[in-house]
Amino acid sequence: MRATLDRGLPVRLARFVRGSHPPVPSLAFAVLWAYGVTGLFAALDPGAPPWRPGAGTAVAAATVFVDLMLMRALDDVRDLDYDRRFNPGRPLASGAVRTGDLAVLCVAGAAVLLLLNAARPWRAGILLAQLGYAAGAIAVHRRWGRPSADDLFRGLLVSLPAPVLLHLYLYAGYLDASGGEPGVHGAVAVVVAVLAAGHAEFAGKLTRRPRAGERTYVTTLGVKGTAALALTLPVLSAAVLVACSQAPAGWTLVALAPLAVPAAAARSFARGRTRWPSAAPGAYLLLCFASYLVLGLTR
Repeated sequence: MRATLDRGLPVRLARFVRGSHPPVPSLAFAVLWAYGVTGLFAALDPGAPPWRPGAGTAVAAATVFVDLMLMRALDDVRDLDYDRRFNPGRPLASGAVRTGDLAVLCVAGAAVLLLLNAARPWRAGILLAQLGYAAGAIAVHRRWGRPSADDLFRGLLVSLPAPVLLHLYLYAGYLDASGGEPGVHGAVAVVVAVLAAGHAEFAGKLTRRPRAGERTYVTTLGVKGTAALALTLPVLSAAVLVACSQAPAGWTLVALAPLAVPAAAARSFARGRTRWPSAAPGAYLLLCFASYLVLGLTR
C-alpha cells in the first residue's frame, strides 16, 4: 500500500499543477513579474546605472514561478472548505490531490528555492521567511479560524506580507546586480506594485449579485463602492509611478497604458454585466509588469 501511494504522489501533484498552476501561463506570468518588477526598481532608482536583465533576473523568474506555485498550494489548503462549495473543480476541492500531497510539494519546493538561490543565502532567507509566514498564517486560520475567512479586509491585511516579501526578494536581487544601496525608491516601487495588485483583488471579486455565502467586498462596500475602489487603486499606482519615475519624460507615459484595461472592463461592467470581466484583472497586471520592464530598460 505504501508503495502504491508513493507511486501515486507524482500523478496527484501533476493534477494539482495542471488545475491550479498551469505551467505555460504561470511561467509567462512569473517571468513578466520578475523582469517587470526588477525593471520597476531600476525605473525609480535615481542613482541607477543603465539596467539590463541578466542571469540573476532569470534565476529570479524561476524562483517566482516556484514560489507562486507554493503560495497557490497554501491558498488552496486555506480555502478548501470554501472551494468545495464555490470552486469544486479545483484539484484539492475535488479530491484529485490531498493536503498531505501539498505539504510534500511545499517542502520539496522550498528545497528547490534554496538551491536556486544558494549563491545568495540572505535572499533565500527572505523566501523562507515568506513561506514560513504564509504557512503560519494558514495554520492559525485552520486551527482557530482567525481571521474569519469572511472578513476579507482583515484577511487581506494578514496576507499582505507575503507579496511584499516576494518584492523585497526581487529588490535584493536588483541591488546585488546594480551594486546600489537600499533607498526610498525601493519602498515606492513596492507601493506601486501592491496598489496595482490591489486592483486585481477587488475587481476579481466584483459582482452585482453575490451568491449566498460568496466572499466579495460588495457585501461591505456595495457594488459602487467596490467598483470605485477597484478603479482608484490602478490610477493611484500609475500616478505614483509617473511622479517618481526616473525614465525619460516621453517614456514615462508608458506607465499609463495598462489603465486601458480596467477602463474597458469598467465600461463593460457599467453596461450591465453581472460580474467584472474575469480576464481583465490578470491582463492589467501583465501589462503593468510589461510597462515596468520597458521603463527599466530606458534607464
